[in-house]
Amino acid sequence: MIRLHVASPLAPAATVAPTLDQSRYLTQVMRLKLGDELLVFNGRDGEWRCTIAEVLKKGVILRAEEQVKPQTYGPDLELVVAVVKKARVETIVEKAAELGARRVRLVLTKRTNADRIRLDRLDAIAEEAAEQTGRLDVPAVDDPVKLDALLDGWEASPDSGRRLMFCDETGGAPAMSALREAGEGPWSILIGPEGGFSPEEGERLRSLPFTTAVSLGPRILRADTAAIAAMTLWQAALGDWER
Repeated sequence: MIRLHVASPLAPAATVAPTLDQSRYLTQVMRLKLGDELLVFNGRDGEWRCTIAEVLKKGVILRAEEQVKPQTYGPDLELVVAVVKKARVETIVEKAAELGARRVRLVLTKRTNADRIRLDRLDAIAEEAAEQTGRLDVPAVDDPVKLDALLDGWEASPDSGRRLMFCDETGGAPAMSALREAGEGPWSILIGPEGGFSPEEGERLRSLPFTTAVSLGPRILRADTAAIAAMTLWQAALGDWER
C-alpha cells in the first residue's frame, strides 16, 4: 500500500491535506480515486490507514480511519558526514534514512571541496526513503557547520553521553569489537571528506574522550560507501537488526 509522510496531526476522523505535489502523485501517478486507501504517518502519531475523502481541483483531502501502528523510533543514531559532491551527498542521505539514522549532520572540514548544498532537496530524499522503508519518522538533515564548531559544542556538553564513532582512514580498532566494547547508548558516526581528515583534525578526534576510532577495513572507501559500511556495522553491533 502507498505510504505518505504528512505534517498534519493524525487522530480518528482527522482530515489531512497533502501538499499539491503529493496530491498529484496520488491521483496522477498512482491513479488513486475517491474512497481509495493509503497509509499515512507524521513522525508523532504512528501510522494510520486513510481514505481519499475528497478530490478537488487543486489537491485531495484524506480522512484518517484507524491507527495501524503506534509511534516507534529506531535507535539513537546520527550520521555526521563531511560535505562531498552533490550526487554522493544525496546517496548518503537516502541510505542514512534507509539504515535507520535519526539525523544527518553535515560538516565542513579543512579538505572539504564540494558543490552547494540544497537542504530542501535532501529533505525530500530523506522523506521519500522513509516512506519506502516503512519507518515512522523522517531523519532531519542539518545545515553544514564547521567540524571544529561541532566538536566544541560536543565538549561543552559532556553529560550528553553521546559517543562518536570516528571512521579513521589511517587506522583504528576493528569496528565490531570496538563498538561492542564501548556499549549501547546514543551514538554518532563521523565520515570524512574526499582526501580524508587533515592531520590536525585526526589528532584532535583521536584525543577526545567520547571518540571511538575504528577501521573500516584495508581498502580506501569513498564517502558514500564508507557511510553505508559504517552504519551497517553499527546496526549489526548495537542497533535494532536483531530486535
